Formats: sequence, structure tokens, C-alpha cells
Amino acid sequence: MRVDTLLKPLRGLREIETEFRGPLPHFVFRGGGADLIRLGIFGAIHGDEPAGARGLVEFLLELAARPDWAAGYEIHAYPVCNPTGFEDNTRFSRSGRDLNREFWKGSSEPEVQILEEELATRHFQGLIQLHADDTSEGLYGFVRGHTLTENLLRPALIEAEKYLPRNINVAIDGFAARDGIIYKHYEGVLAAPKEIEPTPFEIIFETPHLAPIELQVRALKAALRTIMTEYRLLLSYAQNI
Repeated sequence: MRVDTLLKPLRGLREIETEFRGPLPHFVFRGGGADLIRLGIFGAIHGDEPAGARGLVEFLLELAARPDWAAGYEIHAYPVCNPTGFEDNTRFSRSGRDLNREFWKGSSEPEVQILEEELATRHFQGLIQLHADDTSEGLYGFVRGHTLTENLLRPALIEAEKYLPRNINVAIDGFAARDGIIYKHYEGVLAAPKEIEPTPFEIIFETPHLAPIELQVRALKAALRTIMTEYRLLLSYAQNI
């Protein structure tokens, strides 16, 4: 699928701002309220994982129709972080690089450089990556950053299980796991720079790549809605103690 075809439904929507930085499409949706929570959501950094890109586009369309779901949020969505790989249906970019092993290593890849600048300057309070794993038969996720991140991923997995099963193996993708949650990660993955304060929450949400793509998309959208709801509740609770 071409990137333009994927993004066509978002064109011209007054509720969503559109901009391109080099080859990367970037969409912004602002919910109502003051002191908006800034989230960065990233899809298709591996080009052969289209569910994340499709799920994020559909999620933005749902927010445009139901802006109350994003009350208090400023959503920065990057549906296709690897445009050439997406159009070629390959994990790597057209230059032959796995972009999700290139971050904060002085990469010469333009997509990585652009995303690094976004991560360094936007001061996101939360980062969510959408991925698919062709070696897993169920949902799982990685957590890092903010100490409360696990409390966001756990309910997101529960909600997404309405569509796909969870991977409850004690080892997933070479890492120790508990209830579908992994606490370590690969070097060079998309992440906030180490010097950023305060530390954002960071979640990598994985669907089983071999599952029907429509079910992956539904699971991803359910997870995103849940993470946003739970983070809003956690902030509200923290302000009242």
C-alpha cells in the first residue's frame, strides 16, 4: 500500500492538523482543556507491520468523530515512521536499515534523525509504539520510563484481549516476561533521550502479526483508548493525594 492511500481519509479534516517533516507524515489532534497532556504515538517503524499504521489512522478518525475521548490530550501521531519499508512491505527501510535499532547512535537515516528531533523537542509525557510480532501468538508489551507505566499497559492488555489472546509465556522475543509484560528492551529502539526530564512513560504494544489484521487494528485502538483513560485517571489521583 502506498502511504498516500493510507493517509487519504485524514486529508482535509479540520479537527486534525497535518504536516510533513521530510518523508514523515505527522498529525496533531488536540482535545479540549488546558495544560494538555502531550502524547507521541508511532506506527510502522518496521514497514511490514501495517496494523499499527492502519490502527493509528483509524484511531485519529475516531477522535475526530468523538473528540471527548481525547479531552485533556494533545496527540502527535506518526502513522508511518518507515515510509519506504511500508510501501515495499519490508521490515527494513529501502536503505537496508532496521530503523528501530538506530536511535541515539548517530544514525545517518533521515527518518531516525527527524524522529530524534521530535523526541528531543516535543517534550512528550508519554510515548507509545505500535508493533506486530510474527513469532508471537498473542498480545504483549514492553514498558520503560515512568514507574507507573506498568499500570497503563496492564489494563490496555486486558481491554485488547477482547479481540486477541494475550501471550503469557515466561519468555517472549528473547526477554523474560510476566503476564505479557516485558521490562527490558533492545538497544537503539525509538525512545526518549536519556536527559529528558520529567521521564515520560514509554510503551511498546505488540500484536500477533499472523492474526487477522482487522482484529489487530481493533486491539490496538482498544489499547490506545485504555492507556489514555488510565493515564488521565492516574494524574487525577496524583493531584488529589
